[in-house]
Amino acid sequence: MELRQLEYFMVVSKELHFTRAAEKLKISQPTLSEQIKRLEDEVGIPLFDRIGKKIALTEAGKILLKHGQSVFFEIEQAEAALRDLNELQRGKLEIGSLLTCVNYLLSPAIKQFKQLYPNVKLSVYGLKTNDIKKELLENELDLGITFLPVEEKEFDSMPLFTEELSLAVYSEHPLAHLKEVDMKTLENVSTILFPESYYLRQLIDTYCRELGFKLNPVLEMTTLESIIQMVSEGIGATILPEPYLDTLNNPGVVKVKLINPTPQREIGFIYRKNKFICATTQTFIGQIMKAIKAVS
Repeated sequence: MELRQLEYFMVVSKELHFTRAAEKLKISQPTLSEQIKRLEDEVGIPLFDRIGKKIALTEAGKILLKHGQSVFFEIEQAEAALRDLNELQRGKLEIGSLLTCVNYLLSPAIKQFKQLYPNVKLSVYGLKTNDIKKELLENELDLGITFLPVEEKEFDSMPLFTEELSLAVYSEHPLAHLKEVDMKTLENVSTILFPESYYLRQLIDTYCRELGFKLNPVLEMTTLESIIQMVSEGIGATILPEPYLDTLNNPGVVKVKLINPTPQREIGFIYRKNKFICATTQTFIGQIMKAIKAVS
């Protein structure tokens, strides 16, 4: 089995389409098909089920995919270790972060990091928790900033901080003049929340369920900006991390503390277990730690 053939197999497994995979690999589709056939002949068992123009991984393909991910992961770790040893300070660093953290936590850290590592291509993506985990496992990300704890055995984690969630209401809302409000009060408040597939929404729903009620939002939206816009127009209230709300410069939105209980979430780094943490990644982690101390 050649490493090139394994690379071709990995791309086809991700795309599940020979033509798209060939375009991504910058080779012809017949060449790709021939290489996959040779690989299947070598292992002695089909790796893909072919149904017309559609393909799907066979059980053998799923096994090879899992081990192929490990192979390329180890190769990337070796390359990272060698880059670090030679102090090249080049290459790239790809971070996946919760959307709420991108807005208030990462900007100062990114600025300082780029001053220290100007030759490193830094990419920061605002993602959902499940997407961060998925891309870490697929070696698409080097580091994730997300909710803790993580239960999956494939990850190690490093706690950063615990933050409170607060209520955000329109400046003319009946609750806007209060400094704090009981969580139970939300049972009778029109809300605008993330969809149920978002971890933050699931966390909020858990707190409400423990108090014996269920929120039925008048709107579900997928971006922070759109939620805040709707709140500022008086459509409904929302629940978001207090540090994020503190960064808003919107006179139409008022923050109100939630009590009995005050909902909280723990944020931290996650990364693939046994991953080599190079100097550039360690520096980025250090800049995040400084940013947290600066606002705490």
